Amino acid sequence: MSACVGGRGRENSSNGESDTIKYARSFRVERCNGYVRVDVINPWDTALLLHTYLLVPKNAALPDGMPAGTLIRTPLERVAVCSSVHCGMMETVGAADRIGGVCEPRYVFSRTVRDGLREGRIVDLGEAAQPDMERLIELAPEAIITSPIDNSGYGRMGKLGIPIVECVDYRETSPLGRTEWLKLFGLLFGRTEAADSAFLATEIRYNRLCELADQVSDRPVVLPEMRFGSVWYVPGGRSYMANLYRDAGADYPWSEDPHTGSLSLSLEHVLERGADADVWILKYNRPRKMTLQDLADEYGSSVALRAWQTGNVWGCNSAHVRFYEELPVRPDLVLEDLVRIFQPGLLPNGELRYFHKLQ
Repeated sequence: MSACVGGRGRENSSNGESDTIKYARSFRVERCNGYVRVDVINPWDTALLLHTYLLVPKNAALPDGMPAGTLIRTPLERVAVCSSVHCGMMETVGAADRIGGVCEPRYVFSRTVRDGLREGRIVDLGEAAQPDMERLIELAPEAIITSPIDNSGYGRMGKLGIPIVECVDYRETSPLGRTEWLKLFGLLFGRTEAADSAFLATEIRYNRLCELADQVSDRPVVLPEMRFGSVWYVPGGRSYMANLYRDAGADYPWSEDPHTGSLSLSLEHVLERGADADVWILKYNRPRKMTLQDLADEYGSSVALRAWQTGNVWGCNSAHVRFYEELPVRPDLVLEDLVRIFQPGLLPNGELRYFHKLQ
């Protein structure tokens, strides 16, 4: 039996009084005299820091002797958010009402955000790659929350003098590591108790499901995703999705791969590794549910896959469920779905939340 990957923890080490960060690898927190220091690790070169933030309460004087870093006065009251994922994190810690503007709102399911957009309380800032600068300047947020990309700057947005909070949670390899970024949002918005409580509840439930699935000896092989054009993207062997598959009681054909991001593979490579997989699980965004016939029509080679032939294909239509918004903050819910699919005898009662079986 394998150990639960998502439940493997650690504690940050620091010279000062550090908060315990058990799973996340990409940030650390140190409580100093009059301020909180948050170091975000560069995920593309872990020997370097990506950013240092110095959090000082708004009602306090600036402490003497603070190190170099980006000053943020807390709690933040109005921010611009570039990703639906971080809207979900703010909602989880009870700070969704602090969202003043959001990029790509078509991907946001949050009722608070949708109501705010409709009523004019929240500004549509356009595309995350190129936010509407005029609207952003007019909004005058206290911070901009975004997901950085390797070797990519922020252009005009980076020259506004507004603190940019660089969240690299998507580079975490552990599902609970990504969820633990809730603690940073708790610090930013003065919601530490809510953040800690939400994380603890998810941690306990995730690890219980992980331990349940870890007891099985018969582990099906899972083939993930599907082809787009000439490329088939699958999670790297050290990615949090690959770890979710393993924690749910499945074997993964690319488990020995060292990458934490996606792999761009040819159809031939996928067929070589995954043609005999027991389960095929995929995500898509469409007005209606996909069917087995859709796969056969669009990807004729799918009929060669054992999972298609046996009808063991499962899909998640992100146009109708909050998969991408909830995955970072509630990986236990996704894990429960995957356990029901890979090891149906372990959870005989209940229904799937995100996935459906293709007919």
